[in-house]
Formats: sequence, structure tokens, C-alpha cells
Amino acid sequence: MKPTPPSIHDQLKPKPITTANLKQESYFAPPPVHHSVAEKRNEQSSYFPANDVQFPPPPKQIASLRSMDSSDLPSDRPGLPPRRDAPVGGVRPPKQPPDPPPPRRSMDVVRPMIPASEPTSKMMPPPRRTQTLNAQVSAASSPVLSSAKSYSRVSSEMSQEPYQREPTNWDENDSDDEEPPSDKSVPALTDYPDSSQANRRPPLFKAKLHEIATKYDTKLFAVCGEYVCTSGFVTRVWSLLTGELLMSSSHGDTVKVTAIAFRPARDVSEEGNRIWLGTNLGEIHEIDIPTQSTIVTRGNAHTRREILKIYRHASEMWSLDDEGKLLVWPPDETGSPNLQVAPYTSRVPRGHTFSIVAGGKLWIATGKEIRIFQRSGESQIFFPVLEKSLVQPNVGDVTSGAIISSQSDRIYFGHTDGKVTIYSRKDYTCLGVTNVSLYKISSLVGAGDYLWAAYNTGMMYVYDTSSVPWKVKKDWRAHEVTIAGLVADRSSIWKLDRFQVLSLGTDNYIRIWDGMLKEDWLEDDMQNHDADFCSFREVTALVMTWNAGASKPTSLRNDERDANFFRDLLKSQEPPDLLVFGFQELVDLEDKKVTAKSFFKSSKKKDALEQEHMSHQYRNWRDHLMRCIDDYMPNSQYTLLRAANLVGLFSCIFVKSSERTKIRDVNAAEVKLGMGGLHGNKGALMVRFILDDSSICFINCHLAAGQTQTVHRNNDIASIMESTVFPPQVDSSLRSDIFVSGGDGSMILDHEICILNGDLNYRIDAMPRNTVINAVRENNLGKLLERDQLLLSRKRNPGFRLRAFQEREITFAPTYKYDVGTDRYDTSEKKRSPAWCDRLLYRGIGRIRQLDYRRHEVRVSDHRPVTGRFLIRVKTISEKHRYAAREACEQRFEELQQRIASDIKLDYLINVFGIVPKEAQKLLSQ
Repeated sequence: MKPTPPSIHDQLKPKPITTANLKQESYFAPPPVHHSVAEKRNEQSSYFPANDVQFPPPPKQIASLRSMDSSDLPSDRPGLPPRRDAPVGGVRPPKQPPDPPPPRRSMDVVRPMIPASEPTSKMMPPPRRTQTLNAQVSAASSPVLSSAKSYSRVSSEMSQEPYQREPTNWDENDSDDEEPPSDKSVPALTDYPDSSQANRRPPLFKAKLHEIATKYDTKLFAVCGEYVCTSGFVTRVWSLLTGELLMSSSHGDTVKVTAIAFRPARDVSEEGNRIWLGTNLGEIHEIDIPTQSTIVTRGNAHTRREILKIYRHASEMWSLDDEGKLLVWPPDETGSPNLQVAPYTSRVPRGHTFSIVAGGKLWIATGKEIRIFQRSGESQIFFPVLEKSLVQPNVGDVTSGAIISSQSDRIYFGHTDGKVTIYSRKDYTCLGVTNVSLYKISSLVGAGDYLWAAYNTGMMYVYDTSSVPWKVKKDWRAHEVTIAGLVADRSSIWKLDRFQVLSLGTDNYIRIWDGMLKEDWLEDDMQNHDADFCSFREVTALVMTWNAGASKPTSLRNDERDANFFRDLLKSQEPPDLLVFGFQELVDLEDKKVTAKSFFKSSKKKDALEQEHMSHQYRNWRDHLMRCIDDYMPNSQYTLLRAANLVGLFSCIFVKSSERTKIRDVNAAEVKLGMGGLHGNKGALMVRFILDDSSICFINCHLAAGQTQTVHRNNDIASIMESTVFPPQVDSSLRSDIFVSGGDGSMILDHEICILNGDLNYRIDAMPRNTVINAVRENNLGKLLERDQLLLSRKRNPGFRLRAFQEREITFAPTYKYDVGTDRYDTSEKKRSPAWCDRLLYRGIGRIRQLDYRRHEVRVSDHRPVTGRFLIRVKTISEKHRYAAREACEQRFEELQQRIASDIKLDYLINVFGIVPKEAQKLLSQ
């Protein structure tokens, strides 16, 4: 008796997701005025809590630090601290006045972790629709965003693997070795951030300026509210509201600005008016932007030394040169730092590659090593906190660093090899090393609860670091080339009623991003509450993939077991709502003459008999499938929804006649991959449609063959997933209802539910053929799956496109390669090793579950067919209830942004503006 298939819905519970954003209308109180320097100096000890000072140096040591060389600097690393407890159930504890450096509260509610459970007979109430990828904002919604089309909708994976095809023979036949060599150059297996739910839409501000062309080469910039300043041999300042060039000044052929920072002001309204420029000659200039005039120049600030960094800390400015001299410029009687006041001088290591100020401490990286400096309260001289430097094995040089406001107890550092190290700010222990990329991290910033990372590939990522492994919240192509810098501008909360993050690329563009991810928050919240305006039902699908090896339907008659394949397949279960058949190699791809003719001849000159033969093959299989359905499912009426073919690929999709009227927007597309995309002997067929109000896409693939062609196959998948092959949905108001992550439906991963089948041709790595066959005989499949190229690619390559898909556990023997007509693995001259070439994968968390995964014993081909049954949840939207749900969503966002605005303002007053915590709380309560 056939067991009842289990359901998945007990495990599919709603998972609340919130992200914060700011409303565009002004709701901030007038900016407060800074207290006098004397009042702040009385509270100065609060900047350096006693528990942060490890060992205050004696006077003799302070004196010696002035001339200390980097080789004399001590370092050490204490033990691991306990992690801060998170709020329970998303409930935030009562807010307490923080002590500097202040603990910044999370911008999001802590989301509960819901463990997966085994399916039961029925689905639970529908959960939120999980996002996977995102598209760019439509220019139709706002004319000012029309150039947003220039942002390539490339997923996180596109930047993680060089898009270069390995050279292959034009006929792309197998060339397996009997004993494939072990690849010792690949990186170790690791858990990269989960990108399966990444959102690809660029986080633009609607109807706002989103980019400025610098029109010259520069890698140095700073931002404060309305103004953004770039510099080098030329300094320019633009308005971020209008894009107008406000100032342009050339420094000559020999003078180059190498450090830049906006100067503190007495009150917030004056912030951003003046900027300090440090040069390669050791000069510091103070420029007044509104008047475009130089207020003061300190020519001997760092005599003949290149100034590497200018930092802002409270009401002070710090400057660091390439010799390791650190100057602290204190404020004068007006409460602002003054270049005409004598600075305090300290020494730090030479060889600076990156540095960051955190809680009054200066973290300096020299290559791979990180040292921490803190000054004594009396002498203002910086001394090393630890005896030894912080350094972790097997990491590259430090390139960047950031603090996430909701995790003020830790600091993140990016490295040249794509790793991120995390250190405790309390006892300086290393809390972990995370692999996030194969590429250099150009810049890191903390924005809200998330870590933003910019790469030398031009890609931008937003990581949720609260889970293990991390999750990729967003990824998009921010620039066409390397991103030189990234800045999160907290002053924009006060001055522009928004939170902006700016990036500068070596393509000479500044781009402005929404640091609160407002559109994503609203979309996520609506999908989190989709049960309020959607009804749901379940449909079933049976999907088959088979490399038929140019066999015909009549070939099945030669063996009784083969002849019964479709009968057993169709009668062994309840008739599904969807029947999906995906074939590969319905024509002989190894016939070089046929393949050459199909490529080198134009379509008009192709042999007519050859074309007729190919069409005849497809028709034969289509008609055979229709007869099998009629014969073996006489009580269920099916309609052919779509049939599509591409050289050897053939997809045939049937749907129950009762479901046909609920389906719309049926489209088919193809991607050719043979000979660099010119020929269809390898490639993919895609069929997509809308069922009720859910988008579904089926993909049938045949990837590059060959034991050693893993990179080629990965590139094939990239081509398929990144192709814009379907007509887009032009109505932006309908996109978020039908497609995921803001997609317009033009790409595969825009669809809510995807099922991929095919001869993916991934093999078993670094294992002799005899060892593989013996393991199969012993049913030791686990040993072989550890070397499966597809599974290894998921672990070794963070940019592998199929990481967004899931695959049910494989419990059957490899389906490739057999001697035709036998149960014997290949005994030909090539003696190809067995492998799981034929696969089924799916995507759509919370919407789809695979109920079984098995192979079938059909011997007319050198591949065995593989099938899977799927349970799919589709939705129907109620427009009336959707309108009410949208109003409730807007109200939740209004409440959230008020709280978030208060958090950011408090953080800005304490850590940027320099007001002590109690006074900051008092000002905000007025």
C-alpha cells in the first residue's frame, strides 16, 4: 500500500523580518547646540572607562612613547569574553543611558530562529514569502531613476567567480581520465554566507539624486549631510540634493591631497561647512565650503611627511603621517579644533594599511597585524593597550574595518583575501574569522544592524552577521569597476532626514544608497503578513530529467522493463497537477558532422532533412508522452501547456485541464552555451508562467561535459541564471506581488518558485574509477558524495549560482555512465567514472518541498532517468485586503522609523558630536 506523502507545512511558520528606515518627511527636532569645551573636558574621563584601560603607563613610559619605533611596540590578546545576551522574543529591554563608547541598540527586532521539522499531512497557515534575489528599481516609477538601468542586476555569485570559459573542443565530448588527478589548489571547505535569500535591488532613494560623476580620477572622499567632497590633485565639492558642483580647486602637479575629513562644529546645523585636507607634503588646509575659501593652512603640521589619515573624534581632529607621528588637534574656546593651536604628539607604528577610531581608541593595522592605542587622561599621549599585536593565521592584509551599531562590543576587519576577522572591543580577543568572498574587500561600514562590504569587483553586499553562517541580505553591482571607498553618513539623519551610504568607484562615480533599505523593509513586511491578504492552496508536480542518448520512443519496446517505465512512473502515484518532462540529447550530439553542419551553415542553408529529423524526434516524444498520459491516467484530463526544444534539449509540460484556466503569462526562452554561446548543443530551456498569483519557472539544462570542466559548468550556470530572457513586468505595482525581491520577471531567479533539472554533468573528483565502482557496490554513497563536484562547488565557491537552490538528499547510485542496454558502468576505451550527472534542484523557501528523489532503470541510454515529486504552495491575492494590509504596513514602518531615528540621533550626539551620554539623553527628551 502506497504511503501518504508527507506535507511540509508544520515547519513553514512565519518568520518576522524587520529592517529600519527613515521617512522622507521631516520629523526631527531642531538640532541641539554643543556645550562648551570646559563642560566636556569635565566629563572627559567618561570617554575612557576604567575597565577599558588595561595598564595606565607610568610617566617615564609616556615620555618614551614619543620616540618609540614600531619595532618596540608590545602586544597581547586576552581570553574570549562572553557574548552579550540578545532580547528574548524580539522584546527590547528598557533603554538605559549608555556609557561611552555607548552600546547602540539594534535597528531590527531580534528574529527568532524557527527550527525545521518533518512535514506532516497538511500545510500550516502560509508563512511570509521568502525573498531570494532582487531587481533594480524601475525607471518608470520615477524619471530621475532612469539611469538606474545601468546597474547590472548581477547576483552575488557573478562577482565571486571570474566569468571566463575554459577552452573546450567544439563538439564538447567527454575526455575523462581513468584516474582523475586530485586538485590541491582549491581552497579549504568552508561555510560562506548564505546567499539563497539575497536581495538584488539597488537600494536607491526614490525620486532623489542617486549618482554624481566626478569626471576625474580620485579615490578619496568624505561626506557630511548635503556635501560630498572628493580630492587628490583636485578638490571638488558637490551638493547631494541637486548634484551641483559647488567648489573646484586644483592643487598643482606636485601637491596631492592624501587625507580628508569634515571638521567638527559647535552645533549640528554648522556641521559639514568646513573640511580639512592633508597633503603629501605634510600640510593641512582648512576649507570653508560655502565661501569656497581657505581659512587657514598649517604648512608644518607634518613636516615633509605624507599625511595618511585625518580622524574626527568628538570635538577634536587627529592626523597621522607615514612616519607614524600622530597629532591630536584640540578645540579652542569656540568648541572646534583649531590648526593654530599646538597639537599633542604621539608615535604609532609605521606601515599603516588601515585604521579606525573606536571608543577613543585607535586601532591601526600594518599588513596583517593590528595594534590598539589609547591615550592617558592627563598627558594626552597614546600608548599601546596590548603587549603584542593582534594577528590571525591564514588571513591577508587588513584593508578595511567597521563597527555595527547594534553590536558595539565588537569590531570587524576586512582582508585582501575576502576574509573578515571579528574582535572584542572589551578584551580584544578574536571572536571569529569568516570567509565571505574569494576577492579583496575594498571597504566595510556598519549601517544599522548590518555590515556593508564593497569589493574590488564593483559589487556591494549587505551581510546579516547575527546568524551562523552569515546571511547575504543584499547584493548588487554598485560600480562597473573597483569600489574605492564606502561611507555611512550619520549626519544625514539630522541634516537631510535620511540615512545615506555613499560609495566611490574607480569608474569616477559617486553613488548614493539608502542605508535604511526602506523599500526592502516595506516589501519584506508585506510578505511577512501575506496571510492577511492572500489565500493559499497546494498543487503537486512530477518532474523528470533524462539524457535519452538520441533514443526514440520505439527504443523502449526492446526490453519489457524499459517499456514499462512511463507506465510505472505515471501510475505509481496520485495524478499530479503538473507533469514536467525534461530531456537532453534527443539528437546525437557526438555526431561531429551533424553538429558542424548545424553551426557553420546558415539557417537557410541547413540541411532540410536534418531539420526535419530533429523536429520528428521531438514530435515523436511529445506524442508518446501524450499517449502514455491518456493510457495510464484515463481519469485525469491533461493539457499540453508548452513544448520547447533546443538542438538536443526538449521540455514538455502538461497541466491538468482543470488548472489551465488559472495559468497566465506562459513564456519560453532559451540560452545557448555551446561554443561560447553561439551554438545550442549545450544550454538551457526555460518555461515560466503565473499560476493563480504565484510565478513558477522550470529550467532544463545540459552543461559542459568532461571530468575536469567544473569551472566551465559553473560558468554555464552563471550564463543561465543571469540572462534576461523573459519579457519583464512593466507595472512596478504588480512586481512585488508576483515576483520575488523586486524582480521584474525577466530573469529566472525573479520567480517565486524555480525547479531546475538536467544533465548538469558534475562528476566525482579525485577518485579512481575502480574506487568509485567499489563504493557503489558497497552502497557507500556518502564517500562518493563528499567528492561530488556540485556539492563541492557549493562549499568552495561563495559565488556558485546553484547555492540559491536546494537538493534533496541523494540515496541512489550514480546515474552516469552505463553501457547502453546493460546495468554495467562504462567499459569502453575511455572507461568514464560513474557520477551523478542527472539532478533535480529547486528554490522557493516556504513555498516548495520535494517529496521524493529517485532514479529509474531504463537501459536504452547511457544515463538513468531521475524523477522527483514536489508539493508547491501557490497564492491568490485579495485586492481589497491587500490595500488594508498596506496601510497597516505603513503604520508599522512609521512607528519603527521613529524609534530608529531616536537611536541614531543618540549615537550621533555621543560618538560623533562629543556630548556625554546623560546630556545627550536630556537633549533628546526635550
